[in-house]
Amino acid sequence: MRLASLGSGSKGNGTLVRAGDTLVLVDCGFTLRETVRRLALFGLAPDDLAAVLITHEHGDHVRGAGALARKYGVPLYSTFGTARAVTGKPAGFQNTLWREVRPGRAFEVADLTVTPVTVPHDAREPCQYRFSWRDRELGVLTDLGSLTPHVVECYRECDALVLECNHDPELLASGPYPISLKRRVGGNYGHLSNEQAATLLGHCNVDRLQHLVLSHLSEQNNTPEHALARIHQAVVHGQERIRVAGQNHGFDWLDIH
Repeated sequence: MRLASLGSGSKGNGTLVRAGDTLVLVDCGFTLRETVRRLALFGLAPDDLAAVLITHEHGDHVRGAGALARKYGVPLYSTFGTARAVTGKPAGFQNTLWREVRPGRAFEVADLTVTPVTVPHDAREPCQYRFSWRDRELGVLTDLGSLTPHVVECYRECDALVLECNHDPELLASGPYPISLKRRVGGNYGHLSNEQAATLLGHCNVDRLQHLVLSHLSEQNNTPEHALARIHQAVVHGQERIRVAGQNHGFDWLDIH
């Protein structure tokens, strides 16, 4: 199994997961043209995708999903609530091959086993995903405002983890956002801070992690240096396993052995 990213941040998100001959894209937050361009950087085309898995309806995760699905016939997977929230928007799922996922119920996409995980976020019915292939486990966990026992349990044992480190609390407090937006980002249904991400890792088997990717960093309220400094306190050994996903180019292929 391996993973890569088309980009990660408030301007668009997309994570590639490959297992055997199966390739899926988690979220499609770029326009169709930009998605095709970014796939081409990896030597890929939309026809290579077995599915697009949507986490929630916010534009930076769903912007190009409907157009991609309609033009190339790629199936879209999401919760019912997410599909309802997207219906009627330019990125709507109408006239696509849509399939419902139900949090906690694993399903198969060719070689991959996918488990949707309920998370607290200010969307209709958001979820994140965990992937299993043979005896390897990959977790994708972004866009949640707080840690629940369920989230901790689902991501405790992973061989690779894409983890949100959206903001540094001090930078958020002193940053340019209006008070209402600061409260939303830092609230229980907003986004994980560096501190919260470190707290999660304190409950995880970090020795098992082959790769830890810090993702969805805010350009206004965080820096890679702030995120890495806090996470390095939680993962003292093997820090070479840790990297930051960027907005312009997420990260290159990482192999899970």
